[in-house]
Amino acid sequence: MRHRTVRGHGTGYPVHMSTTRIFGVIFLIAGAVLIIIGVTASRSLADNLSTFFRGHLTQNTLWYIFGGIASAVVGLILMTGVFGRSRS
Repeated sequence: MRHRTVRGHGTGYPVHMSTTRIFGVIFLIAGAVLIIIGVTASRSLADNLSTFFRGHLTQNTLWYIFGGIASAVVGLILMTGVFGRSRS
């Protein structure tokens, strides 16, 4: 099986993506999915009743939302390469 080289930006050089950046993309996507699940869950009947009687969302919904935010922030940090840069 032949391997294809991806050419980027018209330079003719292969595009290399570090594993840190790949993990950043994965964390960012997972964070977005968790936030969407949390927001969708916040509109459920159980959360509406919880908000009405107790004044706040259910604990599971909060975990989805805050976990998604944390995952997205970690993903953005990893994608920007803050931890992969050498200090000179």
